[in-house]
Amino acid sequence: MNKVLFRSGLLVGLITFLFLHPAYSQADQAEAAIRKIMEEAPVTGLSVAVVKNNRIVYTQAFGVKDRETNTPLTTDCLFRIASISKSFSATSIMQLVEKKKLSLDDDVSDLMGFKIRNPKFPETVITLRLLLSHLSSINDSQGYFTLDAINPEKNKDWAKCYNNYEPGKGYQYCNLNFNMVGTIIEKYSGERFDQYVKHHILDPLGLYGGYCVDSLDKSRFASLYEYNGDSMRFFPSPNAYNPRSAEIAAYTMGYSTPIFSPTGGMKISAPDLARYMMMHMNLGKYKGKRIISKKSARAMQTPYSEKEGYGFAIMNSTKLIPGKHMTGHTGSAYGLYSAMFFNPNEKFGIVVISNGCDIKYSEGFNTVIRKVVNVLYESLIAK
Repeated sequence: MNKVLFRSGLLVGLITFLFLHPAYSQADQAEAAIRKIMEEAPVTGLSVAVVKNNRIVYTQAFGVKDRETNTPLTTDCLFRIASISKSFSATSIMQLVEKKKLSLDDDVSDLMGFKIRNPKFPETVITLRLLLSHLSSINDSQGYFTLDAINPEKNKDWAKCYNNYEPGKGYQYCNLNFNMVGTIIEKYSGERFDQYVKHHILDPLGLYGGYCVDSLDKSRFASLYEYNGDSMRFFPSPNAYNPRSAEIAAYTMGYSTPIFSPTGGMKISAPDLARYMMMHMNLGKYKGKRIISKKSARAMQTPYSEKEGYGFAIMNSTKLIPGKHMTGHTGSAYGLYSAMFFNPNEKFGIVVISNGCDIKYSEGFNTVIRKVVNVLYESLIAK
């Protein structure tokens, strides 16, 4: 009799819990689907965050932080988020534009202090606006981890950094563009690039992260692993978190900036990236703190290349979630894949970061990341 009453009490308690917590079963459904994705494709780990009705409603981590120690991944782990980092650089530039320290139509040659001109179109000015939108006609063929690549005084092959079309007339995604953007931030703010982003974006939003590896808690880094499809094995990528103390000791303000990789070097957790995303979703403001003006936020989200849908380090796509116009950015480097996308009208967004997964793509997105985004949308937002 007591056992029956006990079991009945448990059942009533469970039903009551599910009634009072309707999201519980939705979360269970999402987690089961994500684990199935991880069974069907090689995945080291995943950290996710979901925003609905303008608030974070779900965070979770799956898999491992370190394959060698089998340490579980947690939601407070930090990842090098790769090219989503570009949006932090663009946000910083918009702050300086608002302060009238520079203009989007300024000549990059003047801003950088050496000639930035496509030699095939020497009369066409390459502006800051063209750097931010990848319409500069500049490419990464000479590398992008040093400004020497494009500096005519440092590289005899500098002309190879430019494509055969006129600046403003064609799109090519280019990391060197944003390492120059980071340099310009440094030159016109008077602060070292990593410190500017910390002081003017991260700290005001209450976020933990940054571009300087040496200033962060290394115990929180999620190890990154590159997957090799031929051998079907993961290989560690320790260079993702290389210390920069030696380079910082010999640092030249306004030139050494690429050591922090303004184009891809931000380290942050998925929940904090979701909070940053909400700032952009709400046109520059989060929890009463305005980071950029509405005008600047709209400028970043406006596509300047019709086919690519790319703004200023923010892209637009209808292919991530079928039937939904999503705004945000992706990242991939060292085996990591990341996505930060939101719908500004419906006030929902999703962050997914993997520290190593299958390299296949579908509809322009990493297949694992895209599948996880759609599971989270269907389970936690659409219902």
